[in-house]
Amino acid sequence: MAKRVAMTGNEAMAEAMRQINPDVVAAYPITPATEIVQIFSSFVADGLIDTEFVNAESEHSAMSACIGSAAAGARTMTSTSSQGLGLMWEMLYIASGLRLPIVMAEVNRALSAPINIHCDHSDTMGARDAGWIQIFSENAQEAYDNMIQAVRIAERVLLPIMVTTDGFIISHGMETMELLSDDEVKGFIGEYKPQHSILDVEHPITVGAIDFTDYYFEHKRQQIEAMNTAIPHIVEIGKEFAQLSGRGYDLIEGYMLEDAKIAIVALGSTVGTARVVVDELRNKGIKAGLLKIRVFRPFPAKEIADVLQHVKTIAVMDRSDGVNGRGGPVFGEILAALYFLIERPIVVNYIYGLGGRDTDMKQIQDVYKYLKIVAAGGLLNDRPAEYLGVRE
Repeated sequence: MAKRVAMTGNEAMAEAMRQINPDVVAAYPITPATEIVQIFSSFVADGLIDTEFVNAESEHSAMSACIGSAAAGARTMTSTSSQGLGLMWEMLYIASGLRLPIVMAEVNRALSAPINIHCDHSDTMGARDAGWIQIFSENAQEAYDNMIQAVRIAERVLLPIMVTTDGFIISHGMETMELLSDDEVKGFIGEYKPQHSILDVEHPITVGAIDFTDYYFEHKRQQIEAMNTAIPHIVEIGKEFAQLSGRGYDLIEGYMLEDAKIAIVALGSTVGTARVVVDELRNKGIKAGLLKIRVFRPFPAKEIADVLQHVKTIAVMDRSDGVNGRGGPVFGEILAALYFLIERPIVVNYIYGLGGRDTDMKQIQDVYKYLKIVAAGGLLNDRPAEYLGVRE
């Protein structure tokens, strides 16, 4: 029977890590992810788990330690946020290039400058092409569930994976949620049996070799193909998790989309706010819908095009900016996904919530109001993006 508790997002992710009981966790604390490794380290100190906990001197060192640990065949996890993820930058590419199934609890936070400790998606969006699978969580329950699934996904496709939560909104917000038992989690993730280990002297391998013009391209192509073929595995593991927990997960989640004429595309905690607004609009007879992207890497382009192709006007909500690009990063991906449709929806972009700026129901209602005007043939703004909730 599921155990019903009240937890913050950070507590939920730390609890998932305790139940996973990885061989090694190497981390350096950073707001607002500090609590995850702080709580986890107390589990280690209390003897509740037998993880080797490495308190590194920086995030770069933490990821370096994770790479060494994973290459040695250990089930490895870490946690970071914002500038910490930025300091890991070069090591992110090495982890994915070496096909190491490291799992990271990543708490979304703005990048400095100016200094800001609150939520936006600039950190993970900046790392979107680093070869890591990215899963976004709407709430603490999803953060917990996604962490458990991430272990299975990473070890099956041999790619690192980051599970994200919105800083403070989810990481420090307390919610009611359900926990699996320790035995259920242990049975779901199974025993880790690495394909290779640098410590296996009977079967020596080369890790991190120089790879010039002769084979670098071919090896990167293998890595790219691993990401391209990860989607069915993510879906399958989500279905298995549903059988265990009763909570199903897919790449994307549509809400009132079947007959929607106007719709918003969003990630993370904003989805919950938008869902309430959709209910209100539906009660008024307005055919509004919502698409939540759970898995951003690998990007589920076909699945998104299939569910959005009938919608007349769409607003893509970006919690990070492209900075002189043609809109935000999610906006560009959605445009590319819809490009090959014979009849394409009209798509507009909203940049919102930078640095933790609150996005309330009134602002979401205004987005749907604009979509309704455009759908009726109203004037379409020619700006790359609208900035929602910013003082002009």
